[in-house]
Amino acid sequence: MKMTLSGKRILIVGGTSGFGFEAARQAVAAGAQVHVIGHTPEHVATAVRTLAPAGQRVTGTALDAQDADELTQFLENQPNFDHVLSFLGGAMGGGFLDNSVAAIRQAVEDKFFANLQLVKLAAKHLNPGGSLILTSGAGGHPYDASGAIIGNQAINTLVAGVAVELAPDCRINAVAPTWTPTGLWRQMTPDQRAAQAQAFSQNVPLKRVATVAEVASAYLYLMQNGFVTGQVLPVDGGVDL
Repeated sequence: MKMTLSGKRILIVGGTSGFGFEAARQAVAAGAQVHVIGHTPEHVATAVRTLAPAGQRVTGTALDAQDADELTQFLENQPNFDHVLSFLGGAMGGGFLDNSVAAIRQAVEDKFFANLQLVKLAAKHLNPGGSLILTSGAGGHPYDASGAIIGNQAINTLVAGVAVELAPDCRINAVAPTWTPTGLWRQMTPDQRAAQAQAFSQNVPLKRVATVAEVASAYLYLMQNGFVTGQVLPVDGGVDL
């Protein structure tokens, strides 16, 4: 059953840039009431202004979504949400031998444990029929993305387990994009990003990278299809084939 997003309350953790911002834009266009969470008041204010110049249907809060106390206080002071999207977690380069244990542990903490905490808290604040959507990843290898791969695999396991625990009232899924030029790679120059995109495209059957809009649309699909739960939806151009 395809559900409309019109009038639905959607929380987007990490909704001020990249995939999160584009998912927010598409959700607003579909008639949803969107609340974005970002790190700084400036980023949140800019996102809210851009998403809805008149301030209609879009609100925002600046907080550290990895802080359990801040997140708990926020959720307890909000009406329940119909959908919660999480873009928590970052990227990591290098294998197991050329990274420190601390760096690998931090990558797993940022990707898996931050999302586990969010799921445990947000699940108590979902309306019946609602869903959680996390962000995993595709296309990397243990030898060149060690901690990030562990984090993604753990996200996938979390989704499978929590789907059974939440059923039949609520759902949980994840989107697994592959390398896509977004603000996550802001440390790279435009020329470096273009070179990376060109090199990456050679190993993708579709011979290109995804657009941010293509990845974001997967979150919209998972919100609207009420018979999908416990799944990880790759948006990767077939890179693992």
